[in-house]
Amino acid sequence: MDFLLLFTMLLLVLTQQNSGRLRIKCPPTLTQQDRGNPWNYYGPGDHIISVVETATKPLLEPLQFNGARYISSLIKDTNLQEMLLFILAIQAVNKNIQLLQNLTLGYNIHDNYMSTLHTSDALMDMLSTGEANVPNYSCGARDNLLAIIDGAFREVSMQMSTLVGTYKVPQITCRFVSEALSDKTQFPYFFRMAPKNGVQYPAIVQLLLHFRWTLIGLFASDTEQGENFMRTFTPTLVRNGICVVISQQLSMTRLAAPLKNAISKWRQLNVFIFFTDYSSMMDGIHQVHFTLEGLSQPIEGKVWIITLFGDLPMKSHRLYEYVHSIWNFVIQERGYEDSFEPFIFVEPLHKCFHCSFSKHVFSVKGRRRCIQKAPLETQDKSNRLKIDHRAYSVIKTLAHALNAAYSSRSKRRRKEGEEKLGLPKMQPWQLHPFLQKNEFCNLSEMELYLDQHGDLAADMSILSWVIIPEEDCIEVHLGNFQRQRLIINEYFFLLIKWLNKSLPQSKCGGKCHPGFVKRAREGEPVCCYDCVPCPEGTISTQEDTEKCTNCPDDKYPNEDQVDCIPKFITFLSYEEHLGTILASFALLLFLTTSLVLIIFIKYRETPIVKANNRDLSYILLVSLLLCFLSPFLFIGQPRKATCLLRQTVFSIIFSVAISSLLAKTITVMLAFLATKPGNRMKKWLGKSLANSIILSSSTGQIIICSIWLGVSPPFPDSDFHSQPGEIILQCNEGAVVMFYITLSYLGFLASICFMVAFLARNLPGAFNEAKLITFSMLVFCSVWVTFVPSYLSTKGKYMVAVQVFSILTSNAGLLSCIFIPKCYIIILRPDLNTKEQLTTRRNVEM
Repeated sequence: MDFLLLFTMLLLVLTQQNSGRLRIKCPPTLTQQDRGNPWNYYGPGDHIISVVETATKPLLEPLQFNGARYISSLIKDTNLQEMLLFILAIQAVNKNIQLLQNLTLGYNIHDNYMSTLHTSDALMDMLSTGEANVPNYSCGARDNLLAIIDGAFREVSMQMSTLVGTYKVPQITCRFVSEALSDKTQFPYFFRMAPKNGVQYPAIVQLLLHFRWTLIGLFASDTEQGENFMRTFTPTLVRNGICVVISQQLSMTRLAAPLKNAISKWRQLNVFIFFTDYSSMMDGIHQVHFTLEGLSQPIEGKVWIITLFGDLPMKSHRLYEYVHSIWNFVIQERGYEDSFEPFIFVEPLHKCFHCSFSKHVFSVKGRRRCIQKAPLETQDKSNRLKIDHRAYSVIKTLAHALNAAYSSRSKRRRKEGEEKLGLPKMQPWQLHPFLQKNEFCNLSEMELYLDQHGDLAADMSILSWVIIPEEDCIEVHLGNFQRQRLIINEYFFLLIKWLNKSLPQSKCGGKCHPGFVKRAREGEPVCCYDCVPCPEGTISTQEDTEKCTNCPDDKYPNEDQVDCIPKFITFLSYEEHLGTILASFALLLFLTTSLVLIIFIKYRETPIVKANNRDLSYILLVSLLLCFLSPFLFIGQPRKATCLLRQTVFSIIFSVAISSLLAKTITVMLAFLATKPGNRMKKWLGKSLANSIILSSSTGQIIICSIWLGVSPPFPDSDFHSQPGEIILQCNEGAVVMFYITLSYLGFLASICFMVAFLARNLPGAFNEAKLITFSMLVFCSVWVTFVPSYLSTKGKYMVAVQVFSILTSNAGLLSCIFIPKCYIIILRPDLNTKEQLTTRRNVEM
């Protein structure tokens, strides 16, 4: 096995020597540094923290090829200050004796050059603990690798986790990475110390809703993360009523052809959301710029909302002609400890580091290694740097976990009775249980917290880079997003006004004022709408309302349908004209009936009063008197007693009146038949027959009313909806069916009375009262037949007025047809009030 390994390594060396590409590191030191080779910064310590950082920045330039524009990302020189941020953070932790006790942290920092290949190359260098880049092989001194920090901009964390997880080395990220890495079953050694990807999405949605931007364009780079953004964020916008009319993944090498047609169609589209990284941010803005440049009509300034965190690479770019402002996010800082000094004065790097290019016989590549030889701190005030809160928080969390791991192991050894001498160094996989406690929220200098799902979230500041033509951009604090709540800085609007700029509108349709509601246009996105008045009975109190609301039952909309005002309480009262007229009419008819009754009592011995059963006339007049009083149960505010009595009293009294007429009609017919020779009907004549008819007919109505009151009696009620602006106080009939049964029973009695009187209409003149009864029943039936549709078609107090009017009219018809002719004879024509006149066979109108 050893022979096979040795043979393989020799073969690899010979192959590399023949190709002339052998690059190895240490021990020789070369005076000339090779700028084309990778490099890393190294500082010794008890435990080494390896960092993969993106220090190289892109330089974006628009180029032309055969008349077509292309965007080119040219690599710029490395920004060494990115390296210093982690170095200063590690040295600040080393100086804090409360964080690390008798231990020091070293570092091994690599630049990944925004390349997956260079990232893998750096990982091989970190995992190869010896001089050569051969994993799983060590010879001589070894670095004590503790953890790897993923601080790269490019999305290579998943590839890193695949390799690093094999060695059980903790991989800690302080950047936004793929959500797939949260799966502990596949990546058990990956730890997120930055908020989850998409933490800014709720803030973007609330920004759009706050400024009422419902028509937006959604852009993303043509990467896997860009596609995931489109797939997850678009439904969120739709659920909040925001229309995505342009959804485009932008290529970094060519312009998107359909973009021009889409923007020209939706000219009111002035807000773009761009999911991007630092290397491709300006690429997308430039592509849209080139598209807008080809449009002939005037173009309004566009607002770009960028998903990036931190400062934007903007100062070196000049194509902002169609940009109003660019908005991005910054995670808020909680602040450092009182004893901690975040600023430090440092020497230039070339004075503190010794860099050399070295090779090893078994290495497959070479690297410039810059080893720290002198302290970075200086008293010279010319070069001041701030310790990065992101880097410092991660290193401090690692220090706490390392202390906790050593303390736990010491307690366990003392408990087992072992001596504390010769404790071996902590291995990377022994740190996992202490990193899983997720103490980063408490130890971080950033405003982090766990959301309702237990994921890491952050409070953010929202920055706006306002574009000033031919001048530098102005950075404005737009607002904050704290605990999922948007807070807008009012100073932003003052500055915009002072700069004589206004925020563009990005919506399809005008502003819907209170009293109106949005109605979607057919065939267009739901965000395109017309403003139509609210339906009757509803209001809207805010602009751009999607749904009108109903007023409470005791209120109704005002004329403009923007507010609810109290309803008026109405019922058929004595104070209003209609109630006064009906009450006066009822009282007049009551007095008239009383006068007729007095006349009949005074002239009770006259032949015309005696004719056709005087007692029946008295019963009919008394029932008519009570019928004329019954409307007073209907007029006035409904109460429990009046609601119980009004319909039942009216029905029973009416049934007595009609029964009296029926008894009169039957008496007339029997009296005529009794005068014929040999007829036996004479024995039926008398008071007993009339009383039996009245009693039996009235008893039927009494039974019906008793059942009504026993099953579902009427009760006072309020009708809030029949009439707009009114609360109608009324009597709920309870069982409405019983109400119509009582009316039907009255109609049944009236029909029998009408038919009997109609059959007796041609009797001799002495018994011609049947004609009057026929005519009175015709009036009675006509009134109550027209009552039913009128009653059903009216509401509120007018429905009560219709019933009162029907009661008075039908009773007045009975009084007029039956008794007025007789009173005329009694008072004005006493010569006709004789027995001789009544027994003649002349037709005398009675």
